[in-house]
Amino acid sequence: MSQAALLDATVRIELPPYDVGAALALEQELGVSHALAQILVRRGYTDAAAVRELLSPTERHDASHFAGIDTTLELILGHVRSGSRIVVHGDYDVDGVCATAVLVRALRSLGADVGWYLPSRSEDGYGLSAGTVERLLANGTKLLVTVDCGITAVEEVAAARAGGLDVVITDHHSPRADGALPDCPIVHPAVCAHPSTDLCGTGVAHKLAEALGAQTADADLELVALATVADLMPLRGENRRLVKEGLRQMAGTSRVGLRALMEVSRTDPSALDASCLGFRLAPRINAAGRLRRADAGLELLLTDDPVRAAEIASELDAVNAERRSVEQQITWEAEAMADEMGERSAYVLAGVGWHVGVIGIVASRIVERYHRPAILIALDADDPAAPAGGSGRSIPGFDLLGALDASASNLLRYGGHRAAAGLNILPEQIEAFRDAVEAHAELMLTPDLLVPKERVDAVVTGADLSLTLAEELLTLEPCGMGNPAVKLMVSGARFEDVRPMGDGKHARFTVIAGGVKANAVAFGCDGKVSGADGAPVDASFRLERNVWNGVVEPRLVLREAVPCNPAPITVLGEADDYLEAMLMELDRDLDEYREAGELSDGETPPALEAAEFSERTIIDWRGRGPLATITDAQAAADLDAAAVLVVCSNAVRRLAGFAGRRGGFALMTHESLEDEPEIVTAFEHVVVLDPPATADQEAITKLGNGYTYLAWGDPELRFAQQMHEQEYGLRASLVALYRSLREQQRVSGEELERLLRGDGPHPRSARLAGRLVRVLTELELVSLDLDLPALAFAGSQPTELERSDAYQVYNQMYEEGLKFLSRSKSRRTS
Repeated sequence: MSQAALLDATVRIELPPYDVGAALALEQELGVSHALAQILVRRGYTDAAAVRELLSPTERHDASHFAGIDTTLELILGHVRSGSRIVVHGDYDVDGVCATAVLVRALRSLGADVGWYLPSRSEDGYGLSAGTVERLLANGTKLLVTVDCGITAVEEVAAARAGGLDVVITDHHSPRADGALPDCPIVHPAVCAHPSTDLCGTGVAHKLAEALGAQTADADLELVALATVADLMPLRGENRRLVKEGLRQMAGTSRVGLRALMEVSRTDPSALDASCLGFRLAPRINAAGRLRRADAGLELLLTDDPVRAAEIASELDAVNAERRSVEQQITWEAEAMADEMGERSAYVLAGVGWHVGVIGIVASRIVERYHRPAILIALDADDPAAPAGGSGRSIPGFDLLGALDASASNLLRYGGHRAAAGLNILPEQIEAFRDAVEAHAELMLTPDLLVPKERVDAVVTGADLSLTLAEELLTLEPCGMGNPAVKLMVSGARFEDVRPMGDGKHARFTVIAGGVKANAVAFGCDGKVSGADGAPVDASFRLERNVWNGVVEPRLVLREAVPCNPAPITVLGEADDYLEAMLMELDRDLDEYREAGELSDGETPPALEAAEFSERTIIDWRGRGPLATITDAQAAADLDAAAVLVVCSNAVRRLAGFAGRRGGFALMTHESLEDEPEIVTAFEHVVVLDPPATADQEAITKLGNGYTYLAWGDPELRFAQQMHEQEYGLRASLVALYRSLREQQRVSGEELERLLRGDGPHPRSARLAGRLVRVLTELELVSLDLDLPALAFAGSQPTELERSDAYQVYNQMYEEGLKFLSRSKSRRTS
């Protein structure tokens, strides 16, 4: 969805839960980054062997797996041997054109007398028509082979066979809702129980060509790749191998038509990927079938004449430009209709003079803008009563073909998939059809489906957004349906230095995340981006390997940015009553501090000697960035706030830092956790945000079962050192509190709390206040009335701080803590 569309709908960035243990296992076994491991696990790949097949696909199933294929081959080869006239009937889209080219070339190579027929969108409509059957019977055709169509043409096939015309149906579309099938040999992945159920029409034709023994079959893999991507077929299973091999073949193609098409579309053969097929080559072939006839695209794929290929490619390029202009005009008109209709469960829009070849694209635009299923119907300007063609697109989760099944009584013909469909309808049925579709959508669409979602694949931080990761993500190609291009989430990011580019249509800006800056662009945003005011946003990006003027660099492409709206943070271990907490610190046995300070490296604290540490997995993500680590842990916990504990050095300061950026977890200090170590066992995911200052604190974070994430970097290490100095380097705080009390002489109640908190930007903790009062009372500089409580100035005689036993213990803790922290690493150790 573009930034412009973002203005029309509230988008929710969705980070699916995942098994962090499975991701760690893939990292270790395959040597992949954590970002790629997240992507793989979220897409269902937890087995290393399955990942290897994904990245280097080898799956292959030949045509023998089609039930009844022997009968089909016998029929076709019989007509080839007898010299019968054979006609391949295709479709007017890329899949239909490529499938026709594959089978025509195959039959020619076998010596067949073969021709082809591609229907006209405006004159014939979708699929095999009765009129076409009559024409084929009249011109002496003996065998009709359909590609990419025909599975619903029950009556048309019956008429053909009654007239003496043999028929073979090859298709991949859904059969009729009533289950009726044409009475003839069929080659269809689902109907014939082929293992590769996601083959496109060209893929089916390719399998048939192989089974026929055509020498052209292997050379046409490039057409299978083009059609598979253009027809939005899932890029999984055998389709991955077909597309990957086809892309490799096309990069060095000898087919003059494809070379000419790449030239007019400014496509670099050395940089071919699935997006080039889908957004550069396919639209130009489709344009002919949309605005005129598809035969020009077929001729381009069949010709051996480079001059003629260049002429056709240039013509297709011009038609595609015309298509874009027509598309824009219809889009404006359709949006105006939808705005006038107001909010609907689905949009059925009809316009006089709309081009039937373009309305499918416009339907996609309406779906993008309003996030509702949309069907557009093109009424004939010359004969408003003539049957009209329609095209629809759906939103994720809604079965558009099911909606047409539910309203079939209003339609002449229809067919397609869950996500896209075509139809023919009489104009007088449009109102009833609209009502039926809206009623079905109202029944089937849940509130959750009506919220547009940006599903992301992995959480990353600024340091991850490198050329190394961009190149690693290329191993997931080809990307498309079933294996979409990767979307990365940056949590709590900030944007700055937003500048328009491309005549103000786009923008470039800087992303700040995890203390690292990265360059980014946003397309179709009118030079503006959400988050340009500096407020934190959760953003999704594509990370690309960009080549410009010979320089290779990573480029972030913004997809969505939504203001952070974090859930509350639950602070644990902090007493509600400040003075009560201060008095608790006064009562603490100093031996607890002595024992902690006397521990050697690797020595288990006495209080924890019976504890089990081996079950918790330690994940060392130091230097990665805390927000990314917390977000990652939350995803692993399926956003269960009761499953994630973040441990820090100062909860009040950290709470302020998280404000408006991240929430939905429990927060606790190392010191509070020392008082109640059993708390940590209740959390499956423990994120150590700030490094511990003692071996005791470190050991506690490893108690229980689950995962402990080491999340600090240089800033967090410095913060922990500052907090430790503030809590145990008491000299400056003692002087300040003593002077304040000398001025006031005696304080109690609220005045005492204000005095102890101090007037600096960061109030003293209750624990620190207790330590200060303990030292001053031991030195007899103040007196404490525990009953009120109240604190009174007791004298100004000079004294040495070391006279206080408590001060000596705290000072030992201060020195030992600094030593312990100085040994903490702020980067992951391999």
